[in-house]
Amino acid sequence: MSKVAERNLIVGLDMGTSKVKAVVGEILDDGDISIVGVGTHSAKGMDKGGVNDLNLLVQSVQRAVGEMELMADCRVSSVFMSISGRHVKCQNESGMVPINNQEVTQDDVDNVVHAARSVPIALERRLLHVLPQEYTIDVQEGIKNPIGMSGVRMEARAHIITCADDMAKNLVKCVERCELNADQMIFSALASSYAVLTDDEKELGVCVVDIGGGTIDMVVYTDGAIRHTAVIPVAGNQITSDIAKIFRTPINHAEEIKINYACALRDMVSMEEQIQVPSVGGRPARMMSRHTLAEVIEPRYQELFELIHEEIKSSGLEEQIAAGIVLTGGSAKMEGAVEFAEELFQMPVRVGEPIGMKGLSEYVEDASFATAVGLLQYGKESMQAKSTHKAGSTEGLWHRIQSWFKGEF
Repeated sequence: MSKVAERNLIVGLDMGTSKVKAVVGEILDDGDISIVGVGTHSAKGMDKGGVNDLNLLVQSVQRAVGEMELMADCRVSSVFMSISGRHVKCQNESGMVPINNQEVTQDDVDNVVHAARSVPIALERRLLHVLPQEYTIDVQEGIKNPIGMSGVRMEARAHIITCADDMAKNLVKCVERCELNADQMIFSALASSYAVLTDDEKELGVCVVDIGGGTIDMVVYTDGAIRHTAVIPVAGNQITSDIAKIFRTPINHAEEIKINYACALRDMVSMEEQIQVPSVGGRPARMMSRHTLAEVIEPRYQELFELIHEEIKSSGLEEQIAAGIVLTGGSAKMEGAVEFAEELFQMPVRVGEPIGMKGLSEYVEDASFATAVGLLQYGKESMQAKSTHKAGSTEGLWHRIQSWFKGEF
């Protein structure tokens, strides 16, 4: 038996535009996840959620997974992986079915969700998620769990997320070239929400905004269910590019300056503070005011936040997100980002870091690890749901066989 099977391990692989992150967790007897290995490597071959050089991306994934396996002392065979990009789209649909036994069973729930997802989808698109929002039985609306309830007909509303099939195939191909199986592909903002949100926030209404290197991924919850998802194809790399061009410094140094010295609000930075800026072509480094750096970054953050605000407004859910906005992803950690966002959105804003992890949790208590850790949480719930559903199906089949025999003899 493999070490993975013995230890009940689960793996999350976040292939971002800037970084590839691999996290392996052990599912404990009480259902919690203990982090046992983490690997990161700079991503090459990715741009705005899409693959632009498969061989380079394979190398990045191999290094991240290799580092994770070394730390965890294991060999992994399959991963839950993230997907993003402007090709990811969403829609809300509904389906209706009669209730066969006057009491709702798991089969009825499966049938009504299947009816909701039976909308025509273009051949070039792939179904990623069908996320039930609520059920209606006869005239009773807003039901969260209908099993065991009585009625004649049941309706379900569901949030459907799709992606471009060729984009998904390229990511799967990359994973398979690393000799791994893709268990499931999960929209990155959905995964992040599993890691950083509380149940109270989901009920009150909240928007998770994952600001990565190439894309901003968003998911909006109200009344405990997902109502809207979106991808904006600009993000943190735009800020790095601005720093590199305006201060004439190489991209890798611009990224270091952004991480170590950048601030999203110029009013929070002293005029006297100086930083060193490396030059290109072997020229000597120059000194520059940190306030000047903030003056370059603030308009870019304003632009990003305005794009996010427009997306929330267009969803029609702005008045329903009472818990405010949770910023996550690498670019959410910048000094001044939360204060600037609160000023612009006029609602509560916080930085979302993974919560509820055990083991080597200090390695992942960071907003940039939200998606990778969320993949573990999503994967765990998905596996549990499958095993419960399998047991329920077997039990239901046995009951039907018994009923048939009783009727026959």
